[in-house]
Amino acid sequence: MIASVRGPVGHVGLDHVVVEVGGVGMLVHTTPATAAGCHRGQEATLATSLVVREDSLTLYGFDERSERDMFETVQTVSGVGPRLALAMLSVMGPDELAGALTRGDTKALTAVPGIGAKSAQRLVLELKDKVAAIHGTGGGPAPAGPAAPSAEPWREQVTEALVGLGWTTKQAGDAVEAVAGGAPADADVAAYLRLALRELRR
Repeated sequence: MIASVRGPVGHVGLDHVVVEVGGVGMLVHTTPATAAGCHRGQEATLATSLVVREDSLTLYGFDERSERDMFETVQTVSGVGPRLALAMLSVMGPDELAGALTRGDTKALTAVPGIGAKSAQRLVLELKDKVAAIHGTGGGPAPAGPAAPSAEPWREQVTEALVGLGWTTKQAGDAVEAVAGGAPADADVAAYLRLALRELRR
């Protein structure tokens, strides 16, 4: 298993980064917050989880080992795969997710696309005790990335990221419209994505 990667960042997307390791560019899928904390040309260290399928090897990366542990723990529940696990951490963050599970807050869990009331109840039932060991992940707001060159390109990028997390194109588009005027003029794409995620949880 690839437990971590470290090296200069070659590319930063909204939900992925490419880390150069020994001359090889490794594509690492991340939460938007983790991606926003990475900057091209700067060195990054990510705790990783390698998901092996018959036809693919997919690497997921996180700021902290405890966040990676949460990612792997929620996948022990039947029906929760890496995409849904990453969506959970993207929408809620590790601390909030752990808190919701330990409190049995099913309403908060259903804010994640793909999780209904029954799924939320099953998550709480199976994970309430397991998350105690990894609860309390630190980490403040992710550093802002480079500012978007204009007001319009961020719309398509944020919509694409939201659809990738599981929302419909219409839901993503409505959220983008709702937050279009809610960020400073020099806000970057990651800032708009965070605003859209909050809007979708209302």
